[in-house]
Amino acid sequence: MTAMLLLACGGSKKTSTEQTVQAMPVGPAFIADSAYRFCEQQCAFGPRIMNSEAHERCAQWIADKFRQYGMDVTLQQASLKGYDGTQLKSTNIIAAYKPQQKERILLCAHWDSRPWADNDPDEANHRRPVMAANDGASGVAVMLEIARLLATDTLGIGVDFICFDAEDWGTPQWAESQQGDADTWALGAQYWASNLHREGYTARYGILLDMVGGQGTRFFQEGVSMTYAPDVVKRVWNAAETIGYGSFFPKSEGGMITDDHLPVNERAKIPCIDIIPYYPDCQASSFGPTWHTVSDDMQHIDKGTLQAVGQTIIQVLFSEP
Repeated sequence: MTAMLLLACGGSKKTSTEQTVQAMPVGPAFIADSAYRFCEQQCAFGPRIMNSEAHERCAQWIADKFRQYGMDVTLQQASLKGYDGTQLKSTNIIAAYKPQQKERILLCAHWDSRPWADNDPDEANHRRPVMAANDGASGVAVMLEIARLLATDTLGIGVDFICFDAEDWGTPQWAESQQGDADTWALGAQYWASNLHREGYTARYGILLDMVGGQGTRFFQEGVSMTYAPDVVKRVWNAAETIGYGSFFPKSEGGMITDDHLPVNERAKIPCIDIIPYYPDCQASSFGPTWHTVSDDMQHIDKGTLQAVGQTIIQVLFSEP
C-alpha cells in the first residue's frame, strides 16, 4: 500500500430510517475459500517485487486466470522511474468482462509487493521484501473470484478489472529524502490514468480494493473517496449493510490516503473510491499491524474479511440497472 493516513475524524451514525430501507441480496454467492486460494497462489511465487522473476511469473499467472474465465485481457507495459531512479518494468493487467458493453464498472487493485518491510518492528527487517498477502494479493484474489463467478452468470453491464503495478515502490521510511513522497506511489495507476488502455475509455465509477483480507479489519469511509465519489461510497456501504456486513463497513470517516484511486479520479476523471482498512487504535500503523512488515503473510489473512468485501462488491454489481 501507499502513503500514510493523514487524519482521522468521527462520522455520523445511521438513522433508524436508513436501517429500514434495505434491498434484497442479489447475485451469486462469493466463495471465500476460492479467493483465499487465489491469494495463496500469488504468494507461492514469492514477493512480487518489481524487476524480479517472481513478478514476471505472477503477471503471466494473473493474466491467464482472467483469460480462463473468459475475460479479454490487455497487458499495458511501461518502463517507469522509481523514487531512486530505478527503471521499473511495469505491467498493468486489464481484464474486460463483456468488452462490447458501453456501460462499465471499474474494479481495481495493485498486484506488486513492497520491496522493503520498512515498517517492521524489527529494524533488521527493514530492507527485506514483503510477501504482500494482504497488501496486494488480497485485492487481486477478490477480483479473480468475482471474474470466476461472472464467467457462469449474466450481468447486464461490462466490468473492467485492472491490476495496477508499481504501486508499492514508494519512498521507504529509511530513505535520506522524503521530498515528493506522494508522487512515488501508485506509479502504474498514474501511468494508466494518463495513457488509458482504450481511447475514450470511461466507466460509471471505480472501486479500488486495497488490503481487503486482513484480520480484524474494518473499512471506514476514506477521505479522497468522499471528496470525489461520495455517492459511490454510500452505494457500497449501504450494500454491505443490506447483506449483513455493516460491521465491516462502519459509516464513519477514516482519513485521506494517497493510493491508486487518486490518479483515477484526478487524471482519468472516473469517480473512484478506496476500500481500505483503518485501525484507529493500532500503534504500529493505521493500516494495521502487518502493514509493510514481514508478517504480511497468509497466516494473517482472514476468509471472513474476504467474504465481506467480495459479497459486498457482488451486491453492488448486481444492483446496477
